[in-house]
Amino acid sequence: MESLFSTMIVLLLVSFSCLISTESLASNYGDITIKWDLVNWTPDGYVAVVTAYNYQKQRSVPGWKMSWRWTRKEVIWSMVGARTTQQGDCSMFKGNFPHSCVHKPTVVDLLPGTPFNQQIANCCKSGVLKPGLESAFQISVGKAGSSVKTARMPANFMFTAPKQQYICGPSKNVRPTRFITADKRRTTTALMTWNITCVFHNAT
Repeated sequence: MESLFSTMIVLLLVSFSCLISTESLASNYGDITIKWDLVNWTPDGYVAVVTAYNYQKQRSVPGWKMSWRWTRKEVIWSMVGARTTQQGDCSMFKGNFPHSCVHKPTVVDLLPGTPFNQQIANCCKSGVLKPGLESAFQISVGKAGSSVKTARMPANFMFTAPKQQYICGPSKNVRPTRFITADKRRTTTALMTWNITCVFHNAT
């Protein structure tokens, strides 16, 4: 299974490194909009590209963190462009250990200079999300169901940064994102897409 996942991740990395979303800045749903694009099925789950868009005109987000709660017993087999802060208890697995078995994982961005095979487009900025730009990572989710009818979105999303907090609403199933290759000769479409809207919360 490890070799299968490694092969799939490499193929998706090569594919998505030159993809740009044709709808990424099409509309402003909130201060921060998280888009969860399910792009491929795996034997026990799926691969998704997760993108955070900063629609704020003047507020930069330094050192962002993203977290959520799995609705079932999902695990993260692997990640590209980001990592979780904890692996958790993966003792129920033999041989191949997931990247994270935490029920409420927290994800952080990678640093500039991260090896190329661990990157995707718009990742690895030390968590700095500037106005009008985006940050992205790829995630392989296991124990998640491998069809449109069985895959479930996580709940209770949180998006934070030092001295910044955002209140995130529930996920919403929206029209699947379309991607176009850098040479503009091929278009692909996500299998499913969810949006999560997060609004800046001034605690003071």
